[in-house]
Amino acid sequence: MKFPISGVLVGHWTDSVAKTGCTAILFPPGTVASGEVRGGAPATREFSLLSPERLVENIHAVLLTGGSAFGLAAADGVVNYLEEKNVGFPTPAGPVPIVVAMGLYDLLEGDSTVRPGFNEGRIAASEACEEMSLGQVGAGTGASLGKWQSRESKRPGGIGLGVAEKDGVKVAAIAAVNALGDIDDGASGKAVAAGEFTNWPENPSRSAFSSGTNTTLVAVVTNAQLSKTDCYLMSQSGHDGLARSLFPPHTSSDGDAVVAAATGEVPVSSLDIVRALTVASVEQAVRTSC
Repeated sequence: MKFPISGVLVGHWTDSVAKTGCTAILFPPGTVASGEVRGGAPATREFSLLSPERLVENIHAVLLTGGSAFGLAAADGVVNYLEEKNVGFPTPAGPVPIVVAMGLYDLLEGDSTVRPGFNEGRIAASEACEEMSLGQVGAGTGASLGKWQSRESKRPGGIGLGVAEKDGVKVAAIAAVNALGDIDDGASGKAVAAGEFTNWPENPSRSAFSSGTNTTLVAVVTNAQLSKTDCYLMSQSGHDGLARSLFPPHTSSDGDAVVAAATGEVPVSSLDIVRALTVASVEQAVRTSC
């Protein structure tokens, strides 16, 4: 499938035997980005520089990776690849690539000793192109969801893509779904509110509720012209999309994180339109991940 935002390239490294992988998303020059973490167990690199008050506005790549915190090492390979292309934040000693990485926990799915690292991150970056694969590839290779009852109740997750558009403004979301909860259409929330929900874990303290084995990662990209603060608000809307498509989201053992990036091709009169498109695209990305 072709990624719908011009200039954005996506590449995967996949180990289907060890059940892990990583996904590199490369951005065109001048891309502005921010982000937000709402899950209780994040594994991230360089995420704090996305805060609106920080110096750097532009981002050069996002890495979604398996391997939990170990997999964050794959960002070094993406940085190395971009450095060779002379891409990065300008400094007197040369450009420094800004690569934000987010990791999910897939160590129990295959061979836990195999994790994405320098070489794997570089491969994902070097193979990035306009066409991208979905499902159990890249960072979604070892992803699973529906684990809040027990690990025995889990089913495969993966990489999903969602797209929404209005009057030439496009928003596209890539989601690596490895959630504690499960994909939901709103029925669970209604049942909880009505006191009719019957799928609570029998022993929450002994269930997946108490294990850091999850996380949904999202990179949402628009062609709109936005500021860094706008992108921060856009990332918040991305979390709204997660909350609409997963139940329960943002638990203490999820590291749910969203990076929002704007390539700046199209002027917009209303940030609220972009935020609405973001909710829809993230919701769709989660639902198409498995």
